[in-house]
Amino acid sequence: MNFSEIETFLMIVQTKNITKTSENLFLSQPTVSHRLKALEDELNTKLIVRKKGHKTIELTPKGEEFISIAQRWMTLWREMQMIQSGQEKILLTVGCIDTLNTTVMYPFYSQVLKEKNQINLRLRTHQSSELYGLLEKHEIDIGFVYHHLHYKNVVATPVLREKMYLVQREEYALRKERIHTDEMDPRKELFFSWDTNYQIWHDQFINQSPHSRLQVDTFMLISNILGEDGSLWLIAPASTVRELAKYHKLYVSEIANETPPPERLTYEIKHKYTGATLQEGIGIFDDMLQEYLKERYRDIWVLRGMGVSEKWKNDEKKGQV
Repeated sequence: MNFSEIETFLMIVQTKNITKTSENLFLSQPTVSHRLKALEDELNTKLIVRKKGHKTIELTPKGEEFISIAQRWMTLWREMQMIQSGQEKILLTVGCIDTLNTTVMYPFYSQVLKEKNQINLRLRTHQSSELYGLLEKHEIDIGFVYHHLHYKNVVATPVLREKMYLVQREEYALRKERIHTDEMDPRKELFFSWDTNYQIWHDQFINQSPHSRLQVDTFMLISNILGEDGSLWLIAPASTVRELAKYHKLYVSEIANETPPPERLTYEIKHKYTGATLQEGIGIFDDMLQEYLKERYRDIWVLRGMGVSEKWKNDEKKGQV
């Protein structure tokens, strides 16, 4: 067994397609087939079944059993590479969604590098669903997502819970500390799908059409578009509101709907099978993260709509925003 054979097998598991596997690994299809056959010969068992007339492949029972072994093998291989190269530092690859990187995590990364010389960071930004796949393939070591998806070898732990607020530009705002979404023009909504539960709530109580007029998926787009058109409004979690308040004069209100939007949960995701060296680095990272979130978000529950954003302004003066 070697790295290329295991890598190819795990990519086949992900794509369930030989052609797609060859494209993803920049290999010819015969090379993919050759690697798979070499692995099967070495194990003396069939790992996949290709049915005539079907584009996708199926794993045999032995193939299903071999997935976790292959993933553990990849983890050990990475550790061996670190030992052979004489690396004294631990490289952690952290995957995160854009808005969380921008509003919560970026000061923490700097803190880790400043305080823990033995840790290097590689940062990757992707959508939640992509991060689960990358973690399963051991392409990242830790991930931070809004969506709780069920993957066999991934453990998801909630690390941050945030209340949602209705946000307007101060100069155009409907000035009420509590606002029902029926009072707002849905055509002026700047929509971000924070997670599945929020999407369901939004579809039920705000916009029952298949698509909102203006949808975005990054913090930078939220900030830039809100800066260009002050008549827009949005619903956002506390950490995003804090960051927006650095660039815009905001009017922040609580949501008065009888059924309010669900609080936004941020999950840390980790692989079940991680080598000892990585576990050490992840443990250091997690301990620091817990303290960072406790300190930075100790007042997350007292962020309240206060008319013309006085709470946000006051916190900023105190260095809390």
